[in-house]
Amino acid sequence: MIKEALRILYKQKREQLSAPIKQQLDDLLLIQFQQLAIDIPSNIMSYKIKNNSNEFDPQIVIDYCYFKNLGIKLSFPRMLPDFNSAAMVAEEQGSSTPFFINAFGILEPKGGSEISPERIDLVIVPLLCFDKSGNRVGYGKGYYDRFLKKCRKDCIKIGFSYFSPVASIDDTNEFDIPLDYGISPDAIHEFH
Repeated sequence: MIKEALRILYKQKREQLSAPIKQQLDDLLLIQFQQLAIDIPSNIMSYKIKNNSNEFDPQIVIDYCYFKNLGIKLSFPRMLPDFNSAAMVAEEQGSSTPFFINAFGILEPKGGSEISPERIDLVIVPLLCFDKSGNRVGYGKGYYDRFLKKCRKDCIKIGFSYFSPVASIDDTNEFDIPLDYGISPDAIHEFH
């Protein structure tokens, strides 16, 4: 299937998840992450969920990471004002960093310290689904692919999905940056 068809399908599938089922799936995703054979790094980039999107909230993973490594520095994406460029930066979250809702309805940090993509060790990448090769379907703007291209080669890219991977995404291109790990409720999928 192509990305747009998968985007529509997986938004619908996610919307159909009841709150109790979603909670069970969240717990299973966290358990899978806890079994991942990596050391919890110091610089992690995550994201805030969109209201009413029924998407996976990575905060439970971040809480676990803090438990394993109290020295974590956490950053979040902020889209640059020129939406046509589809560029974003990472801003480190401080204890009093405020967040605001951007033009896409996404919470972003405001007034945090911008950090270089090369300093980030692990990125939790938002997605709707991923395939068996580590390609993902995001929200269609290309912000993350442009950002991930600037990260170090050894930066770990992880995506979480409530669903098993699809066989393949038929319209990937040279600008798509694949995941290193895709985590579903029943498995860890390693791609590097």
